[in-house]
Amino acid sequence: MPLLETPFAQLDLIRQPEQPNEPLQAFDAADEYLLAHLAAQQPTVDTRVLVLNDSFGALAASLLGKVALTSSGDSYLAALALEKNLIRNGQPFDAARVLPASEPLVGPFDRVLIRVPKTLALLEEQLIRLQGQLAPGAQVIAGAMVKHLPRAAGDLLERYIGPMQASLAVKKARLLIATVDDRPVAPSPYPTRYRLDEPAIELLNHANVFCREGLDIGTRAFLPHLPKNLGSARVADLGCGNGILAIASALHNPQAHYTLVDESFMAVQSARENWQAALGERDVIVRADDGLAGQEPQSLDVVLCNPPFHQQQVVGDFLAWRMFQQAREALVVGGALYIVGNRHLGYHSKLARLFRGVEQVATTPKFVVLKARK
Repeated sequence: MPLLETPFAQLDLIRQPEQPNEPLQAFDAADEYLLAHLAAQQPTVDTRVLVLNDSFGALAASLLGKVALTSSGDSYLAALALEKNLIRNGQPFDAARVLPASEPLVGPFDRVLIRVPKTLALLEEQLIRLQGQLAPGAQVIAGAMVKHLPRAAGDLLERYIGPMQASLAVKKARLLIATVDDRPVAPSPYPTRYRLDEPAIELLNHANVFCREGLDIGTRAFLPHLPKNLGSARVADLGCGNGILAIASALHNPQAHYTLVDESFMAVQSARENWQAALGERDVIVRADDGLAGQEPQSLDVVLCNPPFHQQQVVGDFLAWRMFQQAREALVVGGALYIVGNRHLGYHSKLARLFRGVEQVATTPKFVVLKARK
């Protein structure tokens, strides 16, 4: 893999999660452009720089020790990537910490470098939280590959920060550079809420939660077929989002014990708040993690999962396959993984390679619900 070479550092970087023969590198031209732009401004060790949505630590690892650095994002995997990349480049793993996007920012900041996220609601919430945290004369610089840069990103910068200018494209990357001006503090439209009829609950969704405006159709197909009569089973909701699968299951299984896991800090925050609203003080574990990587082997009886089919802009079944492997490792012999997936993804044959038996629980024209027994 090529090294990231910028005016700040030369770095050997890897992506997370790691996979053999990784075809993609852990940085792109937008990272290089952001760092080159900042370097041209000759920052000092006292320049307060905030990095947002640093996918695999390229920005933070480059700037460590060169500026007064704060890094924040909504991905546990990105935080893990930064730790691993610091070690890989001779730094202590905790030399730079990622502040979860669910926690407030503490400025003032002189420069803000943003990797434009796939979910524009996350960008909007982050820009809203920057209000009152920017020093006089601060600049907010958002970068992305041109093919992933929607016009709305510039509109959000102008609405919440100040006048914005788009750079020329360099190596198919572009920067949006906003200068801070005085304007009234805008309220946040997040979190959003919606109600379900079955179960009859209201769900709260922070800005970066998948399908925050309403229940996604895969989950809608899954809910009527969640396992019942689980007794005191140990159940995990893997990739829990706002927690709906675990909450609906828990309402039918009052003695079962639940663990909710997601790599999005905002999803974990949403799930924790939704669990408390629906189930009060009932015991639960809710955590941000790399799937079930932190789960003890053979410590679960049931895993519920609506697997993702993309990581940022990269589409594929790598993450789903990894989740299936993690579920198998965490389940007791005889335990079961329940999933919902698009019919065309062929999860049945993939699960059959890992599990003793796979059966179809339900089907719709678009989705299939499967049970895989270890």
